Amino acid sequence: MSTIHLHRTTTLTPERYVAGLTDSGPGRSKMFGNSADEYLKVHHKDILQADVTEGSGGIWERLHYNWSDSNCVVLTTTDSNVWGGASVHTDNLTRQPNGTTDIDVVVIRDGKNLTGRLLGFVLGTIGSRVLEQAFEKSVKAIEVRRLNAWTQVIPASPPEQWGSGAKPAGNDRHQRQT
Repeated sequence: MSTIHLHRTTTLTPERYVAGLTDSGPGRSKMFGNSADEYLKVHHKDILQADVTEGSGGIWERLHYNWSDSNCVVLTTTDSNVWGGASVHTDNLTRQPNGTTDIDVVVIRDGKNLTGRLLGFVLGTIGSRVLEQAFEKSVKAIEVRRLNAWTQVIPASPPEQWGSGAKPAGNDRHQRQT
């Protein structure tokens, strides 16, 4: 059994991070490289938990997501072709006074067969850096998704759309004088 600890500070609020982590819609693989869309199956989802199968590269697991505590998300493996029942991901979120959020993740991998035990050993030794890079990439992808969603809510009209004599909304300085 391997235990891996990951840490990152993000500009996301805990709520935004949880929303990204628990988004099981199309395109999830863009945020989580180990969650290929063709493996993704949502068995059940409500406002505080979900039952999801995901994976990639021939490795899959069914996970019970629980985010009933707004500062902690727990992903427990309920079935897998390589991971046993003691496998779990725990994401602890701490809001900082400066508006950032500390994310502390503990990943426990319990191999249930030879492949799982070998993968668990590799992840617990030299593979932990790979998990760290994947975690950092996922957090950055959630941050970008949040920024993209914000700019779609408040689009800026480019000057070429102002037309002759028109002005951008809310900015009288650009009004054409005749």
